[in-house]
Amino acid sequence: MNKFTKVGISALAGSLAAFSAQAVEMSVAGSAKLTYFNNDTSEVTGNPYGMNTSLSFTGSGEVNGYATSLLVTNNDANTGLSSASLSVDLDDMGKVTFDQGVGAGGISTIDDKTPTAAEEVWDGLDATTGVGNGLVGGGNSGVFVYANSYAGFDLSAQFSKGARVANSDDATSGVGGSGTSWDFALTTDGAMLGVDGMTAGLGYGEIANGAQSGAGNTDSDQHMVVFANYAFGMATVGVSAAQIDHGAAAKENETALAFGIAVNINDNLSVSYGEREIEHTQAGSAHVDEEISGIALAYTMGAAKITAQQNETTNNGGSVGTNDESTQIALSLSF
Repeated sequence: MNKFTKVGISALAGSLAAFSAQAVEMSVAGSAKLTYFNNDTSEVTGNPYGMNTSLSFTGSGEVNGYATSLLVTNNDANTGLSSASLSVDLDDMGKVTFDQGVGAGGISTIDDKTPTAAEEVWDGLDATTGVGNGLVGGGNSGVFVYANSYAGFDLSAQFSKGARVANSDDATSGVGGSGTSWDFALTTDGAMLGVDGMTAGLGYGEIANGAQSGAGNTDSDQHMVVFANYAFGMATVGVSAAQIDHGAAAKENETALAFGIAVNINDNLSVSYGEREIEHTQAGSAHVDEEISGIALAYTMGAAKITAQQNETTNNGGSVGTNDESTQIALSLSF
């Protein structure tokens, strides 16, 4: 997702600092986001004002000669762990990360790369159980991530066992069975494509679904996505296509096609418009097309950003006649 600032305040754990206390560097950062959020007229809005806060602790240093970093993020005044990651940079051999919800890599980093001035066109719309609107990725908790660059291409791959959920030490998720999940994203820029201003990428993954038994079921879902963005002058245009084939016989498949355009009016002001169409191929019933559109405006002043966004959808989640819309005005601060 396109967040204004994924705030990170990080501190290296004592076990890491013990190896190389003099090499550890500490940093702290935070953010706050005040929002006005309104649903469509058929929903009860109640109090539309809310706030998101985020604090993160980050520390980095050398452990046995390798650059090592720890990130711990706490959101919305939670007393427990919100997300964390532990990374070891192996130089030319690449970077290895254990991710507990940060979203450090894998196919989900390119689930929707269409340009936007604020959030994606589907952000804030009603969620529909079991339907991802063609958004690839199976989660970023409890996964190992490997990242490296090869001849101008950036590779980010994920691997996990069972359900992708955050576990404490000496614990298992207890769900998801013994299935194995893996996925990757491969991206590059205009230098490799021979077109200045272009970026492109593709991703593929097989995500365990816990449906290993039953007629017509397989134990994984297939996720595929490609995208291309092109920046010229003040504008950036982009397209994205995705396919999700569910292995469970009773679930639907999803095919998504999206486009977006974002324009920088000046150094502070930007606007965008985007559309996303999803074909829901449902088992035992007619196919349904869902259409999503959204327009966004953003104004940046140093560490402050004001955004306004209007998103709407028809046949939400593949349910005929179920429509939704959302309006959000937000003030975001980073410090």
